[in-house]
Amino acid sequence: MSAAASALFTPQKPTACLALADGTLFYGYGFGAEGTTQAELCFNTAMTGYQEIMTDPSYAGQIVTFTFPHIGNTGVNPEDDETTDPVADGMVVKWDPTEPSNWRSTEELGAWLAKRGRIGIGGVDTRRLTRAIRQQGAPHVALAHDAEGNFDIEALVAKARAFNGLEGLDLAKDVTCAQSYKWDEMRWAWPEGYSKRSTPGHKVVALDFGAKRNILRCLASAGCDVTVLPATATAEEVLAHNPDGVFLSNGPGDPAATGEYAVPMIRDVLEKTDLPVFGICLGHQMLALALGATTIKMNHGHHGANHPVKDLETGKVEITSMNHGFTVDSQTLPEGVIETHVSLFDGSNCGIRMETRPVFSVQYHPEASPGPQDSYYLFERFAEAMAARANLQA
Repeated sequence: MSAAASALFTPQKPTACLALADGTLFYGYGFGAEGTTQAELCFNTAMTGYQEIMTDPSYAGQIVTFTFPHIGNTGVNPEDDETTDPVADGMVVKWDPTEPSNWRSTEELGAWLAKRGRIGIGGVDTRRLTRAIRQQGAPHVALAHDAEGNFDIEALVAKARAFNGLEGLDLAKDVTCAQSYKWDEMRWAWPEGYSKRSTPGHKVVALDFGAKRNILRCLASAGCDVTVLPATATAEEVLAHNPDGVFLSNGPGDPAATGEYAVPMIRDVLEKTDLPVFGICLGHQMLALALGATTIKMNHGHHGANHPVKDLETGKVEITSMNHGFTVDSQTLPEGVIETHVSLFDGSNCGIRMETRPVFSVQYHPEASPGPQDSYYLFERFAEAMAARANLQA
């Protein structure tokens, strides 16, 4: 074989390395930013929505392994961001991102990540990695990207082992808004795209523990006049807006840690008012804590857009989007709090409500539309509860 022909078959030197705390190494090809980061590793089974996943504040402190191989082929665009910049610390994919082919694309995935300081690694056996996460639990890892392919393996493994994990970690303070603001943008619709609310609606205070933009859009589309407050807002600050309802958003980290300041606020709101309260994801977990239940860390969590959830009160099964590593322990729900939804994958809790009041929450993401409209009724239920309360007071 000639030298030129031989060169065609010479393996490319790896430019990225994923090191697990147990010393397991995965080599691949880096894209996005160069550098090193450490985090918890999870996997997501969604076939679409990689941009929404990377910009979901609930992924703070995590690197996402995508089980679907075609990541990057639709590029990225500003309309699909769930927050201003990517929040997940990095991404792991099977195949290197391809040239984008989609009419909505405005930028290539690798360039988008590089501008925002996020690392990607391609060429990884994601099936093997996913099996390891399922069997051993979400590992602590370090991810490095170096264009020259130079890695200090001992230092990488040490960084993975030094990561303290998400238990006991309050990350909501890192991703919440700095100050309050109003939200009036509604859900995307063809052909006009996003439109603005122009009529008065139910006054809703949304606590931002890491709120996704599409949740706020769904509230606006359901007839809500939304004011967003930082995660650390007190009950007095919430009630000063004279709301018709209170919304508790999604977010990252350990609900017990964020609950140190959020749970007293929720309890005060429940004790001082009869306001409808609706929570999603982290908001669901903290509502459960405020009502007297406990939360626990899951082995590898639920991350994907194909999770079947059963509504125990109607028998209906919804196909949902999920992203959580903690769950409410349904065995600790107090008297007067009903379990309303369960996962058909593992039976874990996915929803609760108070028996006597319009206070309810779900573990999954009804705004992500995997069904695609299976769970939107929850926003309508919240709006109906506020309307019913207003009618009683009239």
